[in-house]
Amino acid sequence: MQKISLLFIIVFVFKISAAQELKANVTVVSNQVGNNVNPNTFRTLQTALNTFINTRKWTADNFGQNERIECNFLLQLQSTGDLNVYKASITIQAARPVFNTSYLSPIINFKDDNVSFKYIEFQQLEFNDNRVSGSDAQVSNLTAIIAYYANMVIGFDYASFSPRGGDPYFIKAQNIVNNAPDDGRVISGWKAFDGVRNRYWLVENMLNSRYTIMHDVYYNYYRLGMDKLYEDENAARAEVMNVLNLLNSFNTDNPNKMISQFFFQGKSTELIKIFAKGPQQDKARASELLQRLDITNAAKYKDELK
Repeated sequence: MQKISLLFIIVFVFKISAAQELKANVTVVSNQVGNNVNPNTFRTLQTALNTFINTRKWTADNFGQNERIECNFLLQLQSTGDLNVYKASITIQAARPVFNTSYLSPIINFKDDNVSFKYIEFQQLEFNDNRVSGSDAQVSNLTAIIAYYANMVIGFDYASFSPRGGDPYFIKAQNIVNNAPDDGRVISGWKAFDGVRNRYWLVENMLNSRYTIMHDVYYNYYRLGMDKLYEDENAARAEVMNVLNLLNSFNTDNPNKMISQFFFQGKSTELIKIFAKGPQQDKARASELLQRLDITNAAKYKDELK
């Protein structure tokens, strides 16, 4: 009987670990918070956030340990002057394995400065997909933001493996946006009028029927481009060039959209390596397009893709 019980426990634990989709590392940085708050509060918060995101079931799919999506969440806190209330930025990074290699290709590298929340040490972190707002908007805002980005991480990962594969998770993220905590005094980032690059616009761009080309961009770049590098580098490079041409067309028709800039964040080094080995005409064309599309890294492309 003892052996049977032990076997049941092992199988149960294996099923739980195999079910999780995210391999997330959440770090809370509190050096800009005053000394009037016990530092243990932030260590407790960090542990609670890691537990929240890594043990919650975000999809109906089961993942093996080696299939979990690697991602990082960096929460940098500031004081607000209000007791137990914090302003923060959150940086989300996620990567996707490239077929037949140990290389992880960046898929998200984004900093969101519109984070504010209330937290008291040891309070339970709760989130309900069907009722995002709670009685205290400042308390529920943090878990709503984490849940939103968890779904976006999964959405972009799935979109890179199959055409429109991320849509169910983009829809979940949009539901969070539509039901987001509302406190006009301090909470922002959920509304169209909160700015042009926020949580509202990111998911709106991925679900807007006028911007469906972006789904081709993600699938073609990763599945038809990066995943083919091992077996046929020239064909993979040609596909990445096609993606740049798609993005150029998209940007011409839809200037200054959040999603086109979002795509390039964290990819400059990878793109330079892809085209540095190509023929001169490919390097020249890639450099021209990248300087136009990824203005932040224009000088880098110009110098390294000569």
